Amino acid sequence: MTSTAADRQAPGVGRGDASRLPSLTGLRWVAALLVFGFHAGTMRIIAEPGPQAVVGEIFTLGLSGVQFFFILSGFVLVWSARPGDSRRRFWRRRFAKIYPNHVVMWALAMLAMLWFADPINPVAALENLFLVQAWDPRPGHFYSVNNVSWSLSCELFFYLCLPLALPAVRRARPWMLWAVVIAVPLLILALWPGQTLVPEQSRWWFTQVFPLVRSLEFWMGVAAAELMLRGRWRGPRLPLASLIFVATWVAASQWIRAEFWAALLSVAYVLVIAAAADADVHGRRSPLRSRPMVWLGEVSFAFYLVHVFVITTILRLTGDWGTGLPGWWGPPAVIGFLLLTLALAALLHRFVEQPMMRRLAPPRVARGGSPRPPAPGGAPGGAAPRQRAPRGDRSPTAYPDRERNVHPGQ
Repeated sequence: MTSTAADRQAPGVGRGDASRLPSLTGLRWVAALLVFGFHAGTMRIIAEPGPQAVVGEIFTLGLSGVQFFFILSGFVLVWSARPGDSRRRFWRRRFAKIYPNHVVMWALAMLAMLWFADPINPVAALENLFLVQAWDPRPGHFYSVNNVSWSLSCELFFYLCLPLALPAVRRARPWMLWAVVIAVPLLILALWPGQTLVPEQSRWWFTQVFPLVRSLEFWMGVAAAELMLRGRWRGPRLPLASLIFVATWVAASQWIRAEFWAALLSVAYVLVIAAAADADVHGRRSPLRSRPMVWLGEVSFAFYLVHVFVITTILRLTGDWGTGLPGWWGPPAVIGFLLLTLALAALLHRFVEQPMMRRLAPPRVARGGSPRPPAPGGAPGGAAPRQRAPRGDRSPTAYPDRERNVHPGQ
């Protein structure tokens, strides 16, 4: 069981390390890999039924990696909030984080559509460009252009809402926050009978894409982070939380009905996220903060945006789209797509995401409330020692920056 307060720290752990929560960066890669595996199984890279079935079986629940991202996003944004910041500065930082990569991939996807002479819906393309497509239930709109960007449309809505809601979150009593954590899985479960109130053609959009519905997971992460910052979170440590995660994944994929999957996985995900944060704060061992895992987590946003575009474009160029690669070519192709996507993601992260964050994001706000210049080496702000704000003075951004762990979409 854990009890992590904002002003507690394990002996021997640097405050900068604890404040950055590198294990949550590593978790971003886990979530991105789950989504990649799901698409590798559903996009017919492998033609042979046997290997295709194996990939499909392993990553049956991979689509829930987006759910993982949404919970993680809520957790980290609350953890990273600090005093002296403003709503406008927060929104500007989040825009600088997600929009440049999105615009680059939008342009590449549009060029590919022109190359293959695909019909282009101008309304859907503009919705996608401005990240409002998730609000449009019409087929061909919410999954338009670079279709994975629907999750960025949801994240943009979360970003707009959080600074407005955070003062109430800071004032909420612990039982209210626990009520949110407990209620969200139940509400997710209620979506199955609840979707019958929606026209049949819109049910997938309503349960899987609609930003209001998907915000449930985000608010679960928000409540869990606030509880941990107050020292009121109670949950297993990382080894047990990881075991619960794996056991839930296996049980859900093998024996539990599909309508229970998202609710059960939301519990497993919030437990492992909170446990990973607690391990970093108290200096406990965590393989998630190894250097390779942190690097993979850093490029995971770009990886997520690139992977479907890469798979689709190459399979269309080779003529294997919809059929898969025959014989022994299929399984190595999955590995090849993984490595190629990772290489392209590293380039997008290095030459678009990082420089545009430096150029567009406002200076960081220091602990005392004054702007902080960028850290050496181009990192957008350094880590500051955490300081617990007085109960009566918990502004929408009351803690130092751990925002770099956020991944939309995901």
